[in-house]
Amino acid sequence: MMPFPPSAWVLSGAATALAAYLLLRRKPKRPEEVERERRAWLDQVGRITDGTVIDVQEIEGNGRQPSLMLIFQYDVAGVSYEASQDVTYLRQLINLHSCRLGVPTSVRYDPQNPINSMVVSERWVGLRR
Repeated sequence: MMPFPPSAWVLSGAATALAAYLLLRRKPKRPEEVERERRAWLDQVGRITDGTVIDVQEIEGNGRQPSLMLIFQYDVAGVSYEASQDVTYLRQLINLHSCRLGVPTSVRYDPQNPINSMVVSERWVGLRR
């Protein structure tokens, strides 16, 4: 039986170190990117149910621009849910003046986790006119 030559050990160690460096140096995703990916995923797998807009609120951020939150409620399998969605970056897709208490909407939700939901995305708008 022939042992591995020292050059093979050095080469495998260098490859492992390079792989670890490439994995660890990745930048973490910004919250906006994470939210965009969540909306895209819900666009693909989400189911749709009826809901109601409860309120639209502007929340002051510490050192950042204010966030615009759309608050809505909906029922899935006899359970009532109340959720909110940050629509700051989707303002151009919705008419904020028509979003008031009691406006009917369609809600897209994750069938495995119904609290994971949205009312508007880049490709879909559930607000009714």
